[in-house]
Amino acid sequence: MEQFRQVGEVLGSMKALMVLQEDIQINRRQCCLLLHIFAMAFEEIASEIKQNLKLEEKNTKWKALEQPLRELHRVFKEGELYIKQCLDVKDFWGRAITFHNSKDCVEFHIHNLLCSFPAVIEAIENAGEISGLDPDEMQKKGILLRRKYDKEWNDPKLFQLRYGKQYLVPKELCKRLDTVWKEDRWLLCEVLKEKKSSESAVLTKNEQRLADLLLKKISALETYNWTLCPSSILTGAKDYAVRRRLGSGKELKEIQWLGESFVMHHLFGEVGSSKDEISTLLSLSHPNVLPYLCAFWDEEKKECFLVAELMNKSLACHVKENSSPRRRILFSLPVVVDIMIQIARGMEYLHSQKIYHGDLNPTNVLLKSRTLSEGYFLVKVAGYGSSTVLNRNSNCLPNQDSISPFIWYAPEVLAEQEKPESNSISKYSEKADVYSFGMICFQLLTGKIPFEEGHLQGDKMSRNIRTGERPLFSFPSPKYLVNLTRRCWQTEPSLRPSFSSICRILRYVKKFLVMNPDNGHPELHSPPVDYCDIEAGFQKKLSASGNSMAVTQIPFHMFAYKLAELDKTCLSTKVEICYSFGQEEETYNIVAAHGYFGRLIFQYASFNNSRSLHFFLAAWPVVGIWFTSLGISTMAFNLNGFNFNQSVVDSQGRVINTWADIINRANLGMEVMHERNAHNFPLNLVVVEAPSTNGKDFGLRISVVEFLIAK
Repeated sequence: MEQFRQVGEVLGSMKALMVLQEDIQINRRQCCLLLHIFAMAFEEIASEIKQNLKLEEKNTKWKALEQPLRELHRVFKEGELYIKQCLDVKDFWGRAITFHNSKDCVEFHIHNLLCSFPAVIEAIENAGEISGLDPDEMQKKGILLRRKYDKEWNDPKLFQLRYGKQYLVPKELCKRLDTVWKEDRWLLCEVLKEKKSSESAVLTKNEQRLADLLLKKISALETYNWTLCPSSILTGAKDYAVRRRLGSGKELKEIQWLGESFVMHHLFGEVGSSKDEISTLLSLSHPNVLPYLCAFWDEEKKECFLVAELMNKSLACHVKENSSPRRRILFSLPVVVDIMIQIARGMEYLHSQKIYHGDLNPTNVLLKSRTLSEGYFLVKVAGYGSSTVLNRNSNCLPNQDSISPFIWYAPEVLAEQEKPESNSISKYSEKADVYSFGMICFQLLTGKIPFEEGHLQGDKMSRNIRTGERPLFSFPSPKYLVNLTRRCWQTEPSLRPSFSSICRILRYVKKFLVMNPDNGHPELHSPPVDYCDIEAGFQKKLSASGNSMAVTQIPFHMFAYKLAELDKTCLSTKVEICYSFGQEEETYNIVAAHGYFGRLIFQYASFNNSRSLHFFLAAWPVVGIWFTSLGISTMAFNLNGFNFNQSVVDSQGRVINTWADIINRANLGMEVMHERNAHNFPLNLVVVEAPSTNGKDFGLRISVVEFLIAK
C-alpha cells in the first residue's frame, strides 16, 4: 500500500505542476498527454485493487505488488521530471534547440509506462486469486481470470476492443499518441513567430537568427529539405564557449551555448557529398539515438559544426574506469536488461530508417546517469552511418590498442574483409548489427571483453570466429539471456533475430524480473519457457498486425506472450491438479484435465480429510498395478491424464458394472473415474464442461452426481 501511495503522491505533484499548463511554451500538448495517461494508469490500478484485494490483507497477500509498484513509481518520477523541464522558463532558446524535435514523451516515458503496467495488473490478479476467505468467491475469480487469458483475445483489434482501456491503449488515446508531437511543433512555431513580431519584448539580432533557424529546421523536418546555417549563429553568440576537448582527437568538443551544454563535431573541408547524410542526421528523433540538433557551415574557412546532445561517457569508458579483477560485473541484472532494451530500441529505430550501423560496439554506446533512478542510465547509440560524418566516435575514446576490432564484427563481415578490394557492403546490414549487439550483451552479462582470455590472436582470431568460435559465459549468467545472446551471434545471418524481436523478448524478460526479484541470486530464478521460442511462434501474427514498432502495440505484445507462456506451460504438464484451501475446514478441490474433446474440468471433488486424499492419489495406481501383476482383475485404469476406470468382480468372477463403466461405455466423449472415499462422505462431481474444439462448441454438461460407497 505504501508503494501505491507514493505513486499517487507523484501524480498529485504532476497535477499541481500542470495548473499553469497554458504557460508551457515547449511540448505543452505532450505534457498534457503524459499527465492524462499517468492519471489513467493510477485510476485503473485503484479500480483493480478495489475489485481484487482487501485492505486487511495488505500485510500478508499484497507482497507481490511491491516490486511492480516500485518500478511504476520510478516511471512516474521520470515523467514528473520531464514536465518540470518543459515548465522551466529559463534559457528558452537552449531548451527550444534541445526539445524542438523530441519525441521522448511517447517513445521514452509512455513506452516505459506501457512496459511496466502489465506487471502491476498481473501482480494484482495473482494476489486477488488468494485474497479473501470465501472459497466460492475465490473460485469465481479464478474462472474470470482464466477467461481473460483465452486464445480468442490473441488478436490486436479484439484485444484493443476488450482490454484497451485496462491496458491504457484505447483507440482515442492511440490517435493522440500519433499526432501530439506534430501539434507541439506547430505550437512552437506559433511561439517563435509571436516572439519575432512582439513589440513588448524586442529580440536581439542573434535571437532573431535563432528564431529563423528553428522555424527553418521545423519546416525542413516536414519537407526533408535542409540547408546549413551560417556558423556565426553559433560561434558569434555571446555565451558560446568551448569548455574541453573530448577523446584523443580535435573533432569533438564540449561547448556551452544558450545556457546549455552540448557536444560539437568540428569537421574540416568540403561537405558537399555529405549534405544528404547531414539532413538525415538532423531529421532523426528517438530517445535511444544520439540526436543531432543543428548544423552550421563556415563558407570562408570551409568548416562544418554539428551540434548534438551531450552524454556523460561511453559504455567502453564506464567499464574501463569502474571494473577491476574483483569487480567485473558492474550492473545489476535489471539494469543490464534495461541497457540492452535501450540499445536494441535505438537500433530498431535506425533500421526502420534504413540506416545500418556497421560499427556497433561499446565505444558507440553512450551513457548518461538518470537523476531519479539510481544505478540506471539513459542509453543512446552513436557513430551510426557509412560516411566520415556519421561514424565519428563520441565523448570518450579509450585506448583500444590491445583490443582487436575483429571481436565485434560478424563472421560474414570478416570473410568479406579477407577479400582484396573489399568495399565492406556486408558490414552495413541488419544481421551484422545484431551480431555486434550479441557481443555487447556478452560484455554486459559477464563483465568480460569477448575473447579477452587471449587464446585467439591476430589472423587466428578472425579465422576461428568465422568457423564458429564464440566467447564462453561465466556460470552465474542467466540462461534465458544467454540463449538470446547466442541466437544473436549465430554464424548464419538468417538465424539471428531482428531488433524488433529482441525488443519484444527483452520487454517480457524485464517484466519477469520485476515480478520475480532475484534478491541477488539471478541463477535461482528462470522463466518457465524460452521467450525466444515464443517469439518465433507468433512473428507472423505480429507482421500482420500493422506497425509493430508503435508503443501502442506493447500491451498486446505482452498479452500475446502471456498467452503463449500459459499455453506452453499447460502443454508441458498434461495433468493439472489444484488445491484450494478453506480457512475453517480442510476442503481440497481437484481440477483434473483429460477427455476426448479436450480439457474436462471436475470443478469440485471434495475430500474432507486431506490425508485420505493424498493417500488415495499416491496409493491407488500402485496397488492397482500390484494386483494386476498378480493376475487378479480387480480394476482397469488409464494413467493418461489422471483417469481411473474401475470394475469390481464378485466371488464368482463376474464383473459388476459401476456407474463409471456405464457412463464411459455410453461413448459420451469423456472419461470419468469411480473413487472410494475413505470416510464414506459423498463425492460430488459438479458441472463438467468440454471446451470448444476446432471452433465447435459441443455444449457437453453433466449435472451433479452424488453417490455413497459402503465400506
